[in-house]
Amino acid sequence: MVDRVSHTPEAAGLLRRLRESHGPLMFHQSGGCCDGSAPMCYPAGEFKTGGSDVLLQELEVDGVDEPVPFWMSSSQYQYWKHTALTVDVVPGRGSGFSLEAPEGVRFLIRSRLLTDEEYAELHG
Repeated sequence: MVDRVSHTPEAAGLLRRLRESHGPLMFHQSGGCCDGSAPMCYPAGEFKTGGSDVLLQELEVDGVDEPVPFWMSSSQYQYWKHTALTVDVVPGRGSGFSLEAPEGVRFLIRSRLLTDEEYAELHG
């Protein structure tokens, strides 16, 4: 099975710390400029998703009791549907709305193109 979204060990460590402080988590990535195109981490349910959002995957993170859903706006998904995404964390300040902002780091998406076989598996 192809992972639509995965995470680095560094991102997993940060997610564990954020889970301890804030409870269950979720990601949402919208389209837009600046931080609007970065993955934003929220307490689960704090960002209201709707019919214009796509649930890409629920991330399993060692040491986190429940999966972390990763949502993307459908318009952004149209640009990213040919890619596998990896949630990473890098030094620097991201958006003030994302939970990691006070930590002096920010989540970042790394991507690679899906192979033809992976694309077929995901999109039937």
